[in-house]
Amino acid sequence: MKIAIIGAGNVGATLGRRFAEIGHTITFGVPRPDEYADADLAGPAMAVADAAADADAVLLAVPYGAAKGVIDACGGLAGKIVIDATNPLGMTPEGLSLAAGFTTSGAEELAAAAPDAKFVKCFNQTGFANMAEPGGSMMFVCGDDSEANEVVRKLAADIGFDAIAIGGLAKARLLEPLAMLWIHLSATTDLKREFAFKIDRR
Repeated sequence: MKIAIIGAGNVGATLGRRFAEIGHTITFGVPRPDEYADADLAGPAMAVADAAADADAVLLAVPYGAAKGVIDACGGLAGKIVIDATNPLGMTPEGLSLAAGFTTSGAEELAAAAPDAKFVKCFNQTGFANMAEPGGSMMFVCGDDSEANEVVRKLAADIGFDAIAIGGLAKARLLEPLAMLWIHLSATTDLKREFAFKIDRR
């Protein structure tokens, strides 16, 4: 599968390496490709629209505040799988919090900007170190297109996650708070970033 990763930070670069290891073709869409000429990436860096144009799937690995602009920059996304790995974080008087809640989600708001794409929420619920070595930790997947869900669920499973599809894109209203819990624990407890969530099947 041809996967365009939009963003080449820790999450994007790590997932790119893992996907390339299992045989996928990776490109990176970035604002200034020349700055990545010597970067250790699993595929070439190019303009966002160029990366997205030939891709079967586009993965959003940018800050949530930049994601709608990135969707516009991608050009036509009709029929493509768009994997949303973002989290709608924002600062409140109490500190870092979610900018969307249980009546909507960041994923649903982004999907509204590209209604002909197949949006799937995934890879937002843990840190990039766990993406490098999932070790059977859990990764939930949700989206309104069941075939796209399965493509992304298998992608997560193939790199080592215990990947579970949980329904339509509205279930991102559950997954984004779960991500906030991981971030909270990593920032405020002795766990730091050295932990992952797992499913204990009985």
